[in-house]
Amino acid sequence: MFKKTIVVLLWSGLAFAAHPLITDDTGTQGKGKCQLELNGEYGHENENGIVESTTNIATALTYGIVDNIDVVLGIPYQYIRIRDSESTARHDGISDVSIDLKWRFYEKDGLSFALKPGITLPTGDDERGLGAGRTTYGLYFITTREMKPWAFHLNLGYRRNENKLNQRKDIWHASLAGETGVAKDLKAVVNIGVERNPGEETTTHPAFILGGFIYSLNEQLDIDAGVKAGLNKAETDYSLLAGLTYRF
Repeated sequence: MFKKTIVVLLWSGLAFAAHPLITDDTGTQGKGKCQLELNGEYGHENENGIVESTTNIATALTYGIVDNIDVVLGIPYQYIRIRDSESTARHDGISDVSIDLKWRFYEKDGLSFALKPGITLPTGDDERGLGAGRTTYGLYFITTREMKPWAFHLNLGYRRNENKLNQRKDIWHASLAGETGVAKDLKAVVNIGVERNPGEETTTHPAFILGGFIYSLNEQLDIDAGVKAGLNKAETDYSLLAGLTYRF
């Protein structure tokens, strides 16, 4: 029942990107600087007469340890509603908290590389579909290529999905994103990606496509919105995303 909800948890564990993008970039905050992100996502899935609606609210606080190294604390909250012809089930609460470290180790002529290791802690209730039940860990390789007015980002990742849910423990991830300015202080973003399905009973891996906008109110504050659609039945049918980013 909760297989697609857990896919959402896996995505969010290591991928605090420039919302609404899922694919991260190599950018860091700079020594002593902080960033606070408040992101929301509503997902809708209808399969075999079972309708699942999931609302995710994620808070991420990023701190620049040095100019090219950030530490990120992510606290997600989920509200899940599952309805069929006979009953409705509701579950809500804190999901698995994540701690990530981003290290940009190369930058020259518009090309940069970064590594992003991270862990999730079993703070969510796995029996209600809100967490994995065990500590997970993983590593992302991130590439950014700037070719004005475009910037492209590539993520290749692996997660050791330790869990109490009888899911696969080895999860890979691949995604590509692009962004470009379309007006003053306004950027359009696109994103596509795929991740190994944690469900052992299937070989169809959830794939998505996403489009959206990021608007900078000033140097400190951005707002964003986007739409994510599933490219196959393993991915949620569609999701609506919105967020706010504050730098200080």
